[in-house]
Amino acid sequence: MARILIIEDETTIAQLERDYFELNGFDVDLCHDGEEGLHKALGTDYHLVIVDLMLPRLNGYEVCRRIREAKEVPILVVSAKTEEIDKIRSFNLGVDDYITKPFSPSELVARAKAHLTRYERLLSKNKLGDPEEIDIRGLHIDKASRRVYIRGVEVAITTKEFDLLVFLASHPNRVFGKTELFERIWGMDASGDIATVTVHIRKLRGKLEADPSNPQYIETVWGAGYRFTV
Repeated sequence: MARILIIEDETTIAQLERDYFELNGFDVDLCHDGEEGLHKALGTDYHLVIVDLMLPRLNGYEVCRRIREAKEVPILVVSAKTEEIDKIRSFNLGVDDYITKPFSPSELVARAKAHLTRYERLLSKNKLGDPEEIDIRGLHIDKASRRVYIRGVEVAITTKEFDLLVFLASHPNRVFGKTELFERIWGMDASGDIATVTVHIRKLRGKLEADPSNPQYIETVWGAGYRFTV
């Protein structure tokens, strides 16, 4: 049984989320403030964490940042904040998905299941002996340690940036549209969130490319998407 943590200060919403997840066979823990939630998230092995951004004692951004620094676990934000900057900030912290309030509890459960399936698939690939390292023109990707190096110097990237880079580098010279990349990496329909892909590509170029305006690794194919060149 998958065990999840919900960090949500609005009691009614937290209980609604818990009820829907329990109906779908999940074991659920609730926390109503950021400090308590972070303590539980770091001290317990959860399969998935759901975080509100506007939390007492410690805000959701900081909670997400510190969880991602310590653990590889799907993190979903459920927030009343609807501005694009809030979504971008969350994704840059390594959040896997962003759902705005009011939301459909059934959709939330579906998204959570999709992210759990994707994480399990990634773990299974490693266990089955999927190639652990990629070396392309000075770029070294170590899948096992989830580290990236450019000409021997380690580059710090977020979880989603790493997943996107590995996917593109594992399919060199193939063009992927933004919608397909979102579905492959984030696991859900990209409607309304397609800008997330562009943001992550831009961040990757800033970290990997000597001249981000003239990328040598991740190339834009205008009108089609992106291609990792070798």
